[in-house]
Amino acid sequence: AVLRSPYAHARIRSIDASAALAAAGVVAVATGADALRLTDPIPHWSDPGDGGGRTAAVHCLATDKVRFAGQGVAAVVARTRQDAEAALAAIVVDYEVLPHVLAAEAALAPGAPLLYEEWGDNLLFAGRFAHGDVDGALAAAAHRVDGELRLQRYTSAPIETRGYVADWDRADGRLTVHGTFQNPHLVRHVLSRAVRLPENRVRIVAPAMGGAFGLKMHGHPEETLVCLLSLLAGAPVKWMESRSEMLLIGGREQTHRFSAAFDGDGVIGALRVDLVANVGPLQPLSSWDMAVITALTFPCAYRVAACDIGYRIVATNKGPWNGARGYGKEAATVVMERVVDLVAARVGCDPAEVRRRNFIRPDEFPFRTTAGLVVDSGDYTAVLDKALVAGGYEEARVRQARLRADGRLIGVGLAFELTPEGADLPGTLSGGYDTVTVRVDPSGHVTVLTGVTTPGGGNDTAIAQIVADRLGVEPEVVDVVQGDTAICPFGYGNYSGRSTLVGGSAAALAAGDVRDKLALVAAELLAADPAALVFAGGRIHCGSRSLTIAETSYALHTTAFTVARGVEPPLEATRSYKPGNIDHTPDEAGRTNPYPTYSNGAYLAVVEVERETGKVTVERLAAVHDCGTMINPTLVEGQTCGGVAMGVGGALFEEQLYDAAGRLLSDRFKTYLMPRSTDLPTIALDHHVTPSPYTLLGTKGAGEASVGGGLAAVTNAVADALAPLGVEITELPLTAPRLLRLIAAAGHA
Repeated sequence: AVLRSPYAHARIRSIDASAALAAAGVVAVATGADALRLTDPIPHWSDPGDGGGRTAAVHCLATDKVRFAGQGVAAVVARTRQDAEAALAAIVVDYEVLPHVLAAEAALAPGAPLLYEEWGDNLLFAGRFAHGDVDGALAAAAHRVDGELRLQRYTSAPIETRGYVADWDRADGRLTVHGTFQNPHLVRHVLSRAVRLPENRVRIVAPAMGGAFGLKMHGHPEETLVCLLSLLAGAPVKWMESRSEMLLIGGREQTHRFSAAFDGDGVIGALRVDLVANVGPLQPLSSWDMAVITALTFPCAYRVAACDIGYRIVATNKGPWNGARGYGKEAATVVMERVVDLVAARVGCDPAEVRRRNFIRPDEFPFRTTAGLVVDSGDYTAVLDKALVAGGYEEARVRQARLRADGRLIGVGLAFELTPEGADLPGTLSGGYDTVTVRVDPSGHVTVLTGVTTPGGGNDTAIAQIVADRLGVEPEVVDVVQGDTAICPFGYGNYSGRSTLVGGSAAALAAGDVRDKLALVAAELLAADPAALVFAGGRIHCGSRSLTIAETSYALHTTAFTVARGVEPPLEATRSYKPGNIDHTPDEAGRTNPYPTYSNGAYLAVVEVERETGKVTVERLAAVHDCGTMINPTLVEGQTCGGVAMGVGGALFEEQLYDAAGRLLSDRFKTYLMPRSTDLPTIALDHHVTPSPYTLLGTKGAGEASVGGGLAAVTNAVADALAPLGVEITELPLTAPRLLRLIAAAGHA
């Protein structure tokens, strides 16, 4: 159990844990002093100091002062969880309470309390992506729109919280950690450095987990802490995260102030966005750079000649960020889609038509955006048109006009989402490639060892299908092994919609090599040309004659110097796959492209807002997604529906709320509100397939998409519903109390 600070900002004068150590069942107690003595700072996922920002050393327990309410200051190991939790009350911490700051704007103000005195201010990182004459375009524009959109802090909330078991084997000098890890090999690297062990003496095992969505990416202090506790206790130590501990971790709290220039037809010529992100204190997690990705993603799927996207990333005394599905791209989507709707309203044009006029055209791919991303392929108008049909757009508009005449607040919202996926960030453990081993045993069964992991989205099924297809066997005979650094080849795990994209492609290459070996042996046995053989139904066919995969594999393993003399045993292959289009060499404007593929999707929402209560009812949702070649459409549909649901939650319900002292109020599911099944209609789905020219199988990502689309479509629908009242949407989530206040402020109480 972990003792957590009740203060948002305080200096630790002393800790007395002697009474806790003497409590019933207690085996060991650790404090920040132990962390300093026995561990090194946790390596950052991406150190802002490497890019010109600020940095700080972070240990698994607070060592000098706490910087958010809930930060760990001590930990107890006992024989039962109840004993460990009871012993926490016996630890005496002498705090010097310090002034704290919760809002990003206040943290930037002169004289604000400093989280890190050596920084001199609270600005963690700042930058901009600029191209073209934005000032000139805004000054000369026929039309201009200015606005603001604030995204609230909310989290990923997987069904299962995090959990770790660390087992230090003193005799063997090895550390084994089982846990909910999206990136086992990366965790191994981090823990080896933090606990001062050679990397080959650390084994990470990641079992199946109930969702991750970025929250279980590496860098959490408890990962190192449980290892420290096992070292102290001399025994395996387990830690299971409570729901309130999980909800300490957030993301997305950003304010965007924007200006756009456009002509009378709604064609956008220039865009300026000033983004301020509130990331809490600096942690080693995948966190602060989500705001950079937001800035990089603008102007999304649109041809905007001049862009100036500035960002400031601010440290405050709220809880820390970690990776959250969408990874900043969903923020860019909702802001850009609000801009497009505001433009459409200003020129009096249908929002769908304004999108068509601004889309990147099919004949323009590959298309370099103003920020430098090289978008691979797509037909955005075709995807949008399919979504309009799937969602019954024309009928919805007719119905809206009829019901508005009766005073009902009906809104129809559209959104288009461009999702860069498969990131490779140089200088960090965020790789755009991965590795797979395919092995066939003498009885013909297939084992796939892969460096990618699954948090429950089904990429293991897709990889089994790819291998089975290459070998002509049923997927049921293919066993996919993931998440064990002792047996799986080095890989980067699960993030950025990459698992099937790169893991599936590596599996296809390795399975192809195994197939070539089988073909040589079968050709020898069948006296046939290897190129003429057909793999299907678990057999290798040459006309009317055939052999089973098992027979051929057995021959390869047992006749290596006769029948299989031309084949190098064993019957396995290891291959890595690096997709095309990633380019880290700056162009003449200093721009690079860290993503190989860009999925896209169109979304439609129909809502009704109750004038008397502010309650939003989502009546209709539709989504059309283009992730290139689909290995398994059912899995893509599951990802799409889940992403849309998360988007609806962000638009209407979810928010991490703090009191004035900086303590989290929404610390359980009765106060952190999420959409229930009854809050969502059945989602109408369709697909569009534009294969990527830069990937082996034509695949793009599907894992991070749809969050931004669902978020933006519902936000636009609510704004459309309230447009007759003159209500302007500037802040999310669109809860009933907030909408009631807006309606009253517009004079319609």
